[in-house]
Amino acid sequence: FQVFNAKTAELLSHHQVEIQQKFPKEGWVEQDPKEILKSVHECVERTCEKLQQLNIDITNIKAIGVSNQRETTVVWDKTTGEPLYNAIVWLDLRTQSTVERLLKRIPGKNKAFFKFRTGLPLSTYFSAVKLRWLLDNVEEIRQAVDDGRAMFGTIDSWLIWSLTGGKNGGVHCTDVTNASRTMLFNIHSLEWDPELCQFFDIPMEILPKVRSSSEIYGLMVSFLVCKSGALTGVPISGCLGDQSAALVGQMCFQDGQAKNTYGTGCFLLCNTGQKSVFSEHGLLTTIAYKLGRDKPVCYALEGSVAIAGAVVRWLRDNLGIVKTSQEVEKLAAEVGTSYGCYFVPAFSGLYAPYWEPSARGIICGLTQFTNKKHIAFAALEAVCFQTREILDAINKDCGIPLNQLQVDGGMTNNKVLMQLQSDILCIPVVKPSMPETTALGAAMAAGAAEGVGIWSLNPGDLTAVTCERFEPQINPEESEFRYARWKKAVMKSMGWETSEAPSNGKPE
Repeated sequence: FQVFNAKTAELLSHHQVEIQQKFPKEGWVEQDPKEILKSVHECVERTCEKLQQLNIDITNIKAIGVSNQRETTVVWDKTTGEPLYNAIVWLDLRTQSTVERLLKRIPGKNKAFFKFRTGLPLSTYFSAVKLRWLLDNVEEIRQAVDDGRAMFGTIDSWLIWSLTGGKNGGVHCTDVTNASRTMLFNIHSLEWDPELCQFFDIPMEILPKVRSSSEIYGLMVSFLVCKSGALTGVPISGCLGDQSAALVGQMCFQDGQAKNTYGTGCFLLCNTGQKSVFSEHGLLTTIAYKLGRDKPVCYALEGSVAIAGAVVRWLRDNLGIVKTSQEVEKLAAEVGTSYGCYFVPAFSGLYAPYWEPSARGIICGLTQFTNKKHIAFAALEAVCFQTREILDAINKDCGIPLNQLQVDGGMTNNKVLMQLQSDILCIPVVKPSMPETTALGAAMAAGAAEGVGIWSLNPGDLTAVTCERFEPQINPEESEFRYARWKKAVMKSMGWETSEAPSNGKPE
């Protein structure tokens, strides 16, 4: 939870809590929706306490925006307010067999069959297949749908419904950016698509109402905070999926501006303005934002990488070669090269530009000389190479090469990574001094909403952001050589997993 000054865009106070990820089986990733809601309550309380210590009156909070990890799928009971199953997280792979079954119903098993309607390929990634899995596998959910008690949403919907009253009149809505990631939404008509709902066999009455990214959805209800008052009655008036929020927070309002967010995964979005551009090179067409009920919708081309920050966490938690994420930077800096070692972290298959669910992670080019420092360097380099693959695709699709890349997200604090990124892309990498651009984007949308009107989105009024720049420092030939070797490693990671593995007592 972060509080910004609407005039200067400066961060006044914030509090964050790490959410537990659950891995009940190999490839399964879940979160507890109630824990997510509780963490919101806790973050709001702590932040308000910090504001009071700074002598800032919390009645000055005029609007609230929501940003969320997209695609993560929740179904809850509207009569009790209880989730009917854990949230299935975006990079979960349990729906692989669901995808294969659905593909059989498409002429020529064409993954891109719905591309022009949704901007998306048929993949485990998007909410419709996760929802289909829940309907097929969870009896409580099937029962709730039959009884008319079930509500579906991405995390934004779950939070807005809960915060505006929940079972006592909560607002069941989502915004166009989140809706565009479900695979049930027509990104041109901006409505749920009856044919897609029919294809996935999803009842339309469980879907939230789709609204713009910047309008008053409802008011916060009885939200007691600290000792000195509450945020009751404050409008919730901004809603953007995290990558769209970062695009807004980076002020990428012009055609051709692009940002890359380095979180668990990596997400490179390039604003294409009011026209939807369809990729020939494995990118997604997604809704960038619609900043007001009467404002035009803007589109983006997006490259999604499943594993970025997660590779550092893996080195820490699974291999134990570092105790903290910061150590990876230190180890990498000590060697300054991977010494011919390449790491393809395809833990959840490969996303853009390959969309290859059969790929698995590999570390190759190992010799007796390789040590953990080289592996740490190769892990950081993997993040940069994956970004380069997406940038190449965007340049081909848009026809105008990017002359610089704006970056944000937790991993941008890693200076070795940022320099490496510039070297591998051969263009400057520009990082705003305030890396929390996702929260800023949600705040901007909330503050600019009609009826709130405390934040101007006119480029002239927006505060100039101070930035750190990283310029390429190696010669392009070396960069190209390393990139070519990386691509060779990617080819070796593909086709590893086959769905018809013999059963050996491992989880299904």
